Amino acid sequence: MAQFAGGRIEAFVGPTELGANDDLESVIVDFVGGADKTLDVAVQELSSEPIAQALIDARARGVSVNMVLEQDYLLSVDGPRTLTPAPGETAEDAAKRAQWTEEASDERVATSRRILAAMLRNGIDVRADYNKFIFHQKFVVRDYRGRATPTSALLTGSANFTQTDCHTNLNHIVVFHDVRIASQYAGEFAQLRAGQFGRLQHGDTPSTYNLDGVPVRVLFAPDHAPELEIMKQMLKAEHRIDFAVFTFAGSSGIDDAMLVVAAAGRTVRGVLDPGQGAQAWAATRWLAGKPNIELLVPKRIRGFRKLHHKLMVIDDHTVVAGSMNYTAPANLVNDENIFVIGSPYADLPAREGGPVDLAKCAEITRYFRTEIDRIASVSDPYRPPT
Repeated sequence: MAQFAGGRIEAFVGPTELGANDDLESVIVDFVGGADKTLDVAVQELSSEPIAQALIDARARGVSVNMVLEQDYLLSVDGPRTLTPAPGETAEDAAKRAQWTEEASDERVATSRRILAAMLRNGIDVRADYNKFIFHQKFVVRDYRGRATPTSALLTGSANFTQTDCHTNLNHIVVFHDVRIASQYAGEFAQLRAGQFGRLQHGDTPSTYNLDGVPVRVLFAPDHAPELEIMKQMLKAEHRIDFAVFTFAGSSGIDDAMLVVAAAGRTVRGVLDPGQGAQAWAATRWLAGKPNIELLVPKRIRGFRKLHHKLMVIDDHTVVAGSMNYTAPANLVNDENIFVIGSPYADLPAREGGPVDLAKCAEITRYFRTEIDRIASVSDPYRPPT
């Protein structure tokens, strides 16, 4: 763990199995264990039994736990099916057997279903999303439902609450000990609980909050079109942009902004997931080989599955992170969040958070760039498929 802004921001990178600093599963379990009154959980997928146990334990000690999950991780892969009646079996009996027998393809979601059943048995209010695209959130609001408490906090980042994201995929988590940040996510959670997914409601105009000299700005997709915010922050670069991202599609505007920044003489270095970066629709097709742009992919070492970050560092002043991949659907139709930490400007107006401590912003950017450097050190240059 690393602490910034007088302890009001905590940052974690994982997993330890791949050489990073933190056990992200333990980070989430400990955060949940610190709840006194309420937990509001919005996450695409929950299949980690230790995290599920922490939530059930919280409910057992009297914490009110509400949750929203992506329903696709609870559905059968193949949907409804039929079986040919066995000898002596009626068509009706065969239909019931098909309906009540687990399929081999259901193994992917078996753990998630078992955890869901345990949640419901233990009085946790769980709802599934109604976004026909992707419910991609990963956040927990702790001890805040309209009233601040000493333990009010917000946990978010790129990691789903799964064994793979916590132990085999490269990810980050950030905890904000600030009731104003928690309140922004609480408002988003209230929309989700009301069934307002996707482009159904715009929400409040994003605000910037000053945490001990470090400005923090929160945006939600698709309400706030956060891709434009990422592009805006990139255009402030005077020297360099470093990023690590799972899915980066040419359908986003971020690759276009990178080309502009690189043409202006700034260096752009990105580490991409080996699988996603090789897709025909990936932005690597446009970025590879351009002056001032360096693309890398992690080596396929034992235990490594995915680079799952959605992380960008701009000069020595700004970090952009959260759940959102660099794609058009993530910006326009998915349920996502991003947060912007830091600023290059020392004297921001009050509406933008007020005076900035540039040294504290530099500490945060240095921390996340160090992790990108570490990943880059065990990566190879990206080579376009022949």
